[in-house]
Amino acid sequence: MLLSQPFPTTSNPAAPEPSSLLAPAIRQPPLPTNTGWLNFILKEGSAPEYIHPYLVQCKDGALSISYPSRVVDANFIYQAFVPDLTIRSNSLDGGKHVVSSFDDLSVTVEFPGGMVVPLVRGCPYITLIFDEAASLQLSTIHAVIEVSTFESSTKHKVTFNNGQTWLIYSSDAVNISSNLVVNQDFKGVVRVALLTGNEATEEVLDSFSSAYPLQGHADISCPFEIKYKWKKGGWGELLMLSLPLHRELMSYPSPDNVQTAVTYRSMDGDMHAVIGDSWTLNEIPICVGWYSTKGLTDQCCRDIIASALKNDVAALTKITTDSSYFYGKAVARAARLALIAEEISTFDDIGDILNFLVDTITPWLEGTFGANAFLYDEKWGGLTTQNGSVNSGADFGFGVYNDHHYHLGYFCYAGAVLAKLDPTWGMKYRSHLYTLVNDYMTPYHPHIQYSKHLSYMQRDPFHPRGTEVAYSKAFFPRYRNFDFWVLHSWAGGLTEFLDGRNQESTSEAVNAYYSASLLGQAFGDDQLMDTGLTLAAFEMHSARHCGMFHQIA
Repeated sequence: MLLSQPFPTTSNPAAPEPSSLLAPAIRQPPLPTNTGWLNFILKEGSAPEYIHPYLVQCKDGALSISYPSRVVDANFIYQAFVPDLTIRSNSLDGGKHVVSSFDDLSVTVEFPGGMVVPLVRGCPYITLIFDEAASLQLSTIHAVIEVSTFESSTKHKVTFNNGQTWLIYSSDAVNISSNLVVNQDFKGVVRVALLTGNEATEEVLDSFSSAYPLQGHADISCPFEIKYKWKKGGWGELLMLSLPLHRELMSYPSPDNVQTAVTYRSMDGDMHAVIGDSWTLNEIPICVGWYSTKGLTDQCCRDIIASALKNDVAALTKITTDSSYFYGKAVARAARLALIAEEISTFDDIGDILNFLVDTITPWLEGTFGANAFLYDEKWGGLTTQNGSVNSGADFGFGVYNDHHYHLGYFCYAGAVLAKLDPTWGMKYRSHLYTLVNDYMTPYHPHIQYSKHLSYMQRDPFHPRGTEVAYSKAFFPRYRNFDFWVLHSWAGGLTEFLDGRNQESTSEAVNAYYSASLLGQAFGDDQLMDTGLTLAAFEMHSARHCGMFHQIA
């Protein structure tokens, strides 16, 4: 963990103020800016979010759940939100929800009246916790066809006129009338799940209704492996839903734990239930270094490349753009020329490229470029640019946290190459380069105060080996862009999206993590190298899978 960051600070007026929909205890930077539940804290917090397999809306002090239908057109595909079931615990419309905690795989939302809802991605049930006796109010926009009661009034089966049947489980008896009225206060746990199949589906949902996930952590301490670990309440084993890409990668639990009787559709493929309190996902290792993977043996081709390279090096001129994105691409392109020159042993060209890289990268790190600069945003906890901090549209919205891994990935690539070729320069600007990569790849949870006491010191996995670092407050949110549930990154920042986050350039996301791995190689930091390659591998797998699925859809 960085003990300090080297860039000047700013209040980043282009970005909105952190929302009062964040609980005070977690309304301190660094804050998440690209997570899959961000709609809950932007503007009024009322835009739905896709918490697989449901679209979930927090509005007017109530929680509305939708099992979305899919709208397909020649030009687009999206999921339509319909509030199939709405639940609240306050007697009147109004009031605000508050996000009280979050982690890699979940977000917990609290509602007026004492209703606490841990929204855990991939859970077939929506879980509602009432620590004190409170009113329980159910409603729907559909006509209620039937309400059946089972198990001493701890299970209800509700059928609507749209063909949906919902199962409602409760830890204590509750009486639900034929029009969904509950004439009693309730204390305990309520779980609701859409019944998507037949009696076999219902039997499985019944069997696992007593264990509920509260939080979810993704462990990537081993290369090319992600372990999901859920904290749970209740008793028994968890029943969670897996996406097709999860099942392709899953080494634990065994295939015998997959319950195909419980299947939900999603934008990312059919979800099947899996029994288990933890999963292990393993990706095929990739080994990508500085040079071409296959090498170059043909002398004729080598001569052609050398000639073209000399022309490209001669054409290197002052970079005139002040855009962090296009400037980053320009220095990354020059850095690639340096590696090509090194691979084909045209060493005369390397000196010219090296001088160009020093002259173009250093001003951004030192803040002497003039037309733009990197700054540290004290409001949200992250890097911004001088131009982006005063204009939300500048640098493609960098000041509102759009595309950080794209822009910074290019600078990391160029910085890694320059640090490799000029270790003295690299050591001088190491803290700057580590700050760039930590903006989108810090591994620490933002709201844990790590001990500075020597007895609790641990090695920072993103700090070069052989050095001992005392932990302190994180400067950046944990893995700003990468989504451990769908196994790819999000580029969209502090903007409300009715159809969720977006990422329009998977290749640049892969480049960001590949560049981080090169930075690790440049400084002899195996863990940074492994983490970068691990995220790149999962990003590529998700892109291949989602591309194939969406073509089919």
